[in-house]
Amino acid sequence: MMGDNGNKLARLIPEASLGDQLASDPKLDTTSQKRIGDQLRAMYDELVQQPVPDRFKNLLEQLEKKDRETST
Repeated sequence: MMGDNGNKLARLIPEASLGDQLASDPKLDTTSQKRIGDQLRAMYDELVQQPVPDRFKNLLEQLEKKDRETST
């Protein structure tokens, strides 16, 4: 039933006004951008600090080797 309400609400928005909203250039203030950036860094910092798995290193080495072979 909840899905029906969502569909009804979506149909109530006139296409012309929706196009006007999408055409405008959305902007965030500097404070909001900084807050979002800080939160993303906090969320992904641990992931970025993890070492690259050996499997990926091996794949990158293979790609680099093929690239060197094709360029010479």
